[in-house]
Amino acid sequence: MVEIPKPIWWLILNGIILNIRPKKSAAKYASVWMEEGSPLRVHTERQTKMLAGHLGERGHQTTVTMAMRYGSPSIPDVLAKLKAGGATRILIVPMYPQYSSSTTATVVDEVASWLLKTRNQPEIRFIRNFHDDPGYIDALEKSVRKHWRTNGMLGAKDKLVISFHGLPKRSLDLGDPYFCECQKTGRLLAEHLNLSPEQFRICFQSRFGKAEWLQPYTAPMLKQLGKEGTERIDIICPGFAADCLETLEEIAMEGKQDFIAAGGTAYHYIPALNEDEAWIKALTDLVECHLGGWPSKLAEDPHALEATARNAIRLGAHS
Repeated sequence: MVEIPKPIWWLILNGIILNIRPKKSAAKYASVWMEEGSPLRVHTERQTKMLAGHLGERGHQTTVTMAMRYGSPSIPDVLAKLKAGGATRILIVPMYPQYSSSTTATVVDEVASWLLKTRNQPEIRFIRNFHDDPGYIDALEKSVRKHWRTNGMLGAKDKLVISFHGLPKRSLDLGDPYFCECQKTGRLLAEHLNLSPEQFRICFQSRFGKAEWLQPYTAPMLKQLGKEGTERIDIICPGFAADCLETLEEIAMEGKQDFIAAGGTAYHYIPALNEDEAWIKALTDLVECHLGGWPSKLAEDPHALEATARNAIRLGAHS
């Protein structure tokens, strides 16, 4: 994820980050922790079970499991377990809607690294992105409209803020499509909601260090909107398929403090799609499409697919 020379990054990591961030991060995680554990893990596990159920209802004889890009269960461990269980066809579904070399591509790299050490390799497919998938956009639209039914529509002095995780601007300069795909997701969502350009803003959160990152930055934008007289902000983070520290603490909590302190009146965080039924259906459609060409439906003979084990891996963003 870090595209700077390894020796320099090693010094930053061990000399600064690991001496400062763990204590701060622990306090932040405590503020969003769920009874069952980390929000990201909890929602990922629930999504995995729901996806398996939906595929089963459609007649697919498919094992659905999860892996974490950074954490446990790891991608290599899950792949090894699937292979040991007889899997010969595996679909990898990185849960990053917008493709980036620092997110989706690292999943591909991790899988490729495992394949290099595997003599009898299974067939592998990847879902590259789904930033403009109709089902995904539809699920986002429905989540916003559901929020509006409870809290009322946006007024003349209100705005919808669409915030994505940031990346160093250098990634865009090197040809990474992430920025453009975020812009498209935000534009499509706004169009589906019939918003004018004045009613929404697209921005980027979670920058780190002194280098320039993708702009505009979320925190300064929230403060500026408060100073300019925006009364209410509804904010959504479409780049996250499941709520986590970056949405629940940074956006829902810190973002609210920034906006209210700058003069804003009301601030609402619209949750990630998580276990939303429209989203799980869209995810099922997406997976089913990419399973195309592989034996996927139960034959009339229940033993017909006995020798063609297939698996769809559901990958969490990070941990």
